[in-house]
Amino acid sequence: MKRAHNFSAGPATLPTSVLETAQNEILNYKGSGVSIMEMSHRGPHYTEIDQQARERLTRLLGLGDDFEIFFLQGGATTQFMQVPFNFLREDETADYVNTGAWSQKAIKEAKRFGNVHVSYSSEDSHFDHVPSQDQMKFDPSSRYVHFTSNNTIFGTQFKKEPETNGIPLVCDASSDFLSRPIDVQKYGLIYAGAQKNLGPSGVTVVIVRKDFLQTNKGDELPSILNYKSHVGKILNTPPTYPIYLMNLVLGWIEEKGGLKYFEQFNDDKASKLYGTIDKDDFYKSTVQESSRSLMNVTFRLPSEDLEKKFLEEAKEHDLVALKGHRSVGGIRASIYNNCPMASVNALTDFMEQFRNQNG
Repeated sequence: MKRAHNFSAGPATLPTSVLETAQNEILNYKGSGVSIMEMSHRGPHYTEIDQQARERLTRLLGLGDDFEIFFLQGGATTQFMQVPFNFLREDETADYVNTGAWSQKAIKEAKRFGNVHVSYSSEDSHFDHVPSQDQMKFDPSSRYVHFTSNNTIFGTQFKKEPETNGIPLVCDASSDFLSRPIDVQKYGLIYAGAQKNLGPSGVTVVIVRKDFLQTNKGDELPSILNYKSHVGKILNTPPTYPIYLMNLVLGWIEEKGGLKYFEQFNDDKASKLYGTIDKDDFYKSTVQESSRSLMNVTFRLPSEDLEKKFLEEAKEHDLVALKGHRSVGGIRASIYNNCPMASVNALTDFMEQFRNQNG
């Protein structure tokens, strides 16, 4: 079966072996005679999947028993609202680092509930970088510091967590979740839509440190939006099939060697691609070198006409989903965990050929 080299920013490519397992099990899950999509979310088969996914996440991230894991719905967009709804009161302040469109959406939602202190913004330079540590100025009374670890639209990424002098970090990790090890103890809360590194769209992973969770607004919150309502129980019917697929991807990540393996693998892919971009002035990165993302590689060509031609000819070589976000244009190659090196090699070979013919 023909498979294209898929550089979609999300929903993104999935491991072939995971899709093949799902294909084999879709009609008859473990001899039950029915699909996992048709089973009760409180039955033994789904309960096993749910528990296994939590255990795999715990091992991969090195979580202790001081964290809760939730599988929710609504994507990062819901979390933009749910985080301040739980943790930010009208007379309180939270710090937000503004590094792009998703940060801006999170800031907009937080302002509905309390005060927002923007500790840094790269908007004046068209979000072409993330801040250094000394550029961020935090309110010492802040409830939390929110940052977007990787920016899919602009192709920037934090290389490490901001130092906050003990203020809990809240991270939108949607587009680089499980791509590298992190220092989990610095975080009060991490959320990530699954559709980049982790699985299909439809499920959002939320990881909350228990002591931070105890500081939320508690019983004054509607049950479904109160993180505490989800502790130790499945409150409502979850997206069972996306969670099933996510669990398969988690198993695949472990089999490959975990987050240390993917840290190196993703660096190798990005180095190959950025090396091709930087060879001369035909391709031009849109990001300051120190802030370049290992997940979303964004670049421009000498003209929009050449970019259009590039995209058209790329499709002829089975290189798909390379068009930049509609708000910024250009070219974007998303090379998440699940993107194989063979796809990056195919893209860089095509880029060299296109440069030779059009440069």
